[in-house]
Amino acid sequence: MRDRYATISGRGLDWESVPMRLFQKAKKLGTWDPQALDFSRDSAEWVGFDDTERDFLLRTLTLFQAGEEGVTSDLLPLIMAIAGEGRLEEEIYLTSFLWEEAKHVEFFRRWLDEVAVARGDLERYLTPSYKQLFLVDLPTSLNALKTDQSVEAQIRASVTYNMVIEGVLAETGYHGFRQSLEANGKLPGLLDGIRLLARDESRHIRYGVFLLDRLINASPDGWEVMNQRMNELLRPALGVVSEFWENYDDDHGPFGQRMETYLDYASTQFDKRMKVLERDRGKSIDEIVKAQIVDLSEDEMTTQLVHAETA
Repeated sequence: MRDRYATISGRGLDWESVPMRLFQKAKKLGTWDPQALDFSRDSAEWVGFDDTERDFLLRTLTLFQAGEEGVTSDLLPLIMAIAGEGRLEEEIYLTSFLWEEAKHVEFFRRWLDEVAVARGDLERYLTPSYKQLFLVDLPTSLNALKTDQSVEAQIRASVTYNMVIEGVLAETGYHGFRQSLEANGKLPGLLDGIRLLARDESRHIRYGVFLLDRLINASPDGWEVMNQRMNELLRPALGVVSEFWENYDDDHGPFGQRMETYLDYASTQFDKRMKVLERDRGKSIDEIVKAQIVDLSEDEMTTQLVHAETA
């Protein structure tokens, strides 16, 4: 039961905290509308792809669509756990997080309906490793927070969601879209949406790193719990990629793609997440926050540079 209000006490809001900085970015950058994207060229180009190219794209989009639905449905227990600890700034940011995931569901479903006209059952594209991660590991780790809000349970949930599903698999998928379509100048509406999604997800991953840093700092077993969970999920994460490619030529896939490139990129993203967590290991909360703020500033500079180059 609530017995006080943070915002009218001497506490107020910590405007300089990582979550509130992310919330400001979400208000500025995350308000794009999936219904406003122009898919007219995409529809004209879709019919010009051969069967293998369409299958490759449809398979990729199906995995994204199911994944976005999964994370939208499964996020609430984490929000409730954070709110239950009175972490108002984090709860405020997480409201934008969930809203953005819901928009991602809308974006992919609109493209599938209007461009691919794929209104039938697409579950044939879900492979064993994908089902393990999204139908078992993700909901199990998030739903566990309904009865166990311990630091260790939150670490397992955040690793599953933020580090592996968003930080490894989603990033690899975005990379695949860019490699497949940008060089060929194809499907501009889809690519516009993917760029906006990737920008949203970069904030989600930043929050996940902050959350894990905070949680690891709070538990003597935190690092080991995180490391164990990361390594548990590495095999199924790479399995999602390798099983995807069982349907195509490893070295001469659609749009000139190669399986090795995808596996290498996924492995690199895994290592990248681990290195950031290793960098912050053993730091005080104040040191962690300072490092995260530097990271956010670098993100802002990169975003401005990209906008300048594409203007």
